[in-house]
Amino acid sequence: MRVYLDDERPTPIGWVRAYWPQEVIALIEAGEVTEVSLDHDLGDDERGTGYDVINWLEEAVAVRGLVPPKIVVHSANSSARVKMESGIASIIRFARRNSTR
Repeated sequence: MRVYLDDERPTPIGWVRAYWPQEVIALIEAGEVTEVSLDHDLGDDERGTGYDVINWLEEAVAVRGLVPPKIVVHSANSSARVKMESGIASIIRFARRNSTR
């Protein structure tokens, strides 16, 4: 399953739509997500941002050994994109470390 987190853009064909980080996290925990595409700004920062998914994934990969899905960022927020891509790099490093154990 490919999951698209966004509050405004149309969902691409073949993707499952999510509006909030907790929805994405629940789908990943269910174990069938192969790819996520994340927006940062979702219209209600109290409910979270795309970066919250990155933070959760980083911890889940580092602490629990979760195998992460492919992660891409489609956010127009340039500073948040940099922060999210840095988190993705960290997730990849943890995943590689886990796969050599």
